[in-house]
Amino acid sequence: MDSFLKDKLAHRIQNNSLRVLKNRGHSLVDFSSNDYLGFARNANLKAKIDEELKKFPDYLLGSTGSRLLSGNLAYAEVLETEIAKIHHAEAGLIFNSGYDANVGLLSSIAKRGDTLICDELLHASLIDGARLSNANRYVFKHNDLNSLSEKLKNAKGNIFIITESVFSMDGDIAPLKEISALAKKFNANLIVDEAHALGVIGNNGLGLVQQLGLEKEVFARIHTFGKALGCHGAIILGSEVLRSYLINFARSFIYTTALPFHSLATIKIAYQSLKNGLNIKENQSNISYFNSIKSNFSDKFIESKSAIQSLIIAGNDECKILSINLLSNGFDVKAILSPTVAEGKERLRICLHAFNTKDEIEQLLSTIKKLK
Repeated sequence: MDSFLKDKLAHRIQNNSLRVLKNRGHSLVDFSSNDYLGFARNANLKAKIDEELKKFPDYLLGSTGSRLLSGNLAYAEVLETEIAKIHHAEAGLIFNSGYDANVGLLSSIAKRGDTLICDELLHASLIDGARLSNANRYVFKHNDLNSLSEKLKNAKGNIFIITESVFSMDGDIAPLKEISALAKKFNANLIVDEAHALGVIGNNGLGLVQQLGLEKEVFARIHTFGKALGCHGAIILGSEVLRSYLINFARSFIYTTALPFHSLATIKIAYQSLKNGLNIKENQSNISYFNSIKSNFSDKFIESKSAIQSLIIAGNDECKILSINLLSNGFDVKAILSPTVAEGKERLRICLHAFNTKDEIEQLLSTIKKLK
């Protein structure tokens, strides 16, 4: 078995695609993390979380079990109701992570004879969830309405269209209004992963679905807390019936230890900060500024109005070298290599934050142009 494992790793080394864990230097300028609003490093937010915890001096360090055994709290259920209300949803159910939420939803909601139709650039968690279901699975070309329409014509049973509002690698935005219209035409259920839209898209940062007023047109929304909210966990928003169904059939919810109280308190305070508009305008300003000047430095950027800006640098070797050179210049920018993305589509994934300065953005782009 060791020989097999070594051979697989050797192949990754040969392709310069071996993944290794690295400690991020605090002295680097952050253009890599998903902490879009800077919540994870916000001292005032941390103080508010400490104040919230002091209201519950007897809280446990761990949740002691799954929510169906000993791990459920009234605090969690109230929090779910509050978040659902913020997002104009009937109900919500908190999961331990976005991965757990996506796998749990797709693996349980579709049965044999049903059809899942997925955008080709879906996140791995959605792909894994779809694979675990017994449904027929089709892939439509990225953000291509004609391709989606053709797949819908051949769909059977309960039909589900799965997309992201903001795609995690390209940073581009789904034509959600048009996709919603197709879902209605073909009597399909629309599922939208809002992981990278929360805190970024819309005047109040509540995501693309609400920005477009499509709350009642979407069967399920997934909002992940580990990006702009700077904490951990996720929530699936939908009907009360969907919430009850997931409690009974989503294995990633049923068979896992619940989030501890500290995580729930952090989510609550993060949402309060989001409602108050903390750092949203600053982040959107940086996104607009980056887009206004990026063409002066390269024509290889993927079109994006989100916090994710990707610069295509074809080839694992070339992309990795540029990332390392940026690191030596003080910029933390991650190289995204194949097989995470398709060969020839390797890229630098630049994440913009509320705390980045205009000067840092200019210096980063100038350095990239010089190193290329």
